[in-house]
Amino acid sequence: MYAMIFLGCSSFVLSLLLTPLIRRLALRLEIVDHPDHDRKIHKVPIPRIGGVAVVAAAIGAYSCFFLVRMNAGVIIRAGEPFAVRLMPAIAIIFGAGLLDDIFQVRAAYKLLAQFVAAVLAWECGIHVNAVGGYDLPAIASFLLTTIWIVACSNAINLIDGVDGLAAGIGLLAVTTTLAAALVHHNIELAFATIPLAGALLGFLRFNFSPASIFLGDCGSLTLGFLLGCYGIVWTEKSTTVLSMSAPLMVLFVPLFDVGLSIVRRFLGQKPIFTADRGHIHHKLLSQGLPPGRVVLILCGFSALTGIAGLMLTVTQIQSRGLIVAAVLLAALFGIKYLGYIEIGEKAIFNRGFDRLLSAPASFAKFEPELAASKTLEET
Repeated sequence: MYAMIFLGCSSFVLSLLLTPLIRRLALRLEIVDHPDHDRKIHKVPIPRIGGVAVVAAAIGAYSCFFLVRMNAGVIIRAGEPFAVRLMPAIAIIFGAGLLDDIFQVRAAYKLLAQFVAAVLAWECGIHVNAVGGYDLPAIASFLLTTIWIVACSNAINLIDGVDGLAAGIGLLAVTTTLAAALVHHNIELAFATIPLAGALLGFLRFNFSPASIFLGDCGSLTLGFLLGCYGIVWTEKSTTVLSMSAPLMVLFVPLFDVGLSIVRRFLGQKPIFTADRGHIHHKLLSQGLPPGRVVLILCGFSALTGIAGLMLTVTQIQSRGLIVAAVLLAALFGIKYLGYIEIGEKAIFNRGFDRLLSAPASFAKFEPELAASKTLEET
């Protein structure tokens, strides 16, 4: 426990020290995000490579840990081969984000880099090997793993539109994963997550509204990538579909926002990679809420879904369906409250909204029967 506290505190202090240095360097090199009075609502140019400080602080914490030669170093060294194998994937996703922060890389190239990093992660042992207790063929495992990691990377990247939002949701997701690791005695996962939690906490000192530095693509893509990998490691021994959905609950807000964006642009016959002001945080801002309150609202809901995700791995099977049903019901009401017209008119609200609202409850009723099934035929 002392070793974990040391890692968390070290990354926190390093983040507090490194972030101002990176901010000054970015200002000197003019690596800043300029306001456009549309999607970018800040009033002055803001440095946008804060992810450099977060990643450096997390890595630096491990360096400090080994320098003081604490006894728990044996645990970390046992996982060193895995960590070393994952480093090329982290380097690719971080490098692609940093290049975009500096030179504005095309979306297609960034997406390609994300898939390459996801493939490397799969090669080094990050696998979704089974679903609901049923082993997956290698090709299905590969596809599900890469799609999940890329989805998580983009989810955190796209939610990063308000000061402190991506870092705040990321911090909640990391700490929830840390809590799950401690509950399930997964010491390696705990040691992997706590330095990132400390680094994000220190970074939020400068990133919360009004921000003096942004996470940037180098930070948001790397954070999403790591959260995707952590989620797979968290649920690798899960035997039910609902317990495997715990990481999805933890990242519900950013993943839900990505899903809404794809559906909105598809129904509106717009390119999927086109930027717009239709994200959840934009909808809340358009209702007159200040940025700080928007962040608190979305982080508050993320905290609730994070608790829901944690409960999915520790509660009895009868309760799990109700947890998922509650989250889905809240999401459906959220769509209606935020006024997604293109979805409402074409897909949901003109017809069948009552059936959609009843779907989570039906799922909760059906889930115990599904869990009792012993074969695919019985399901």
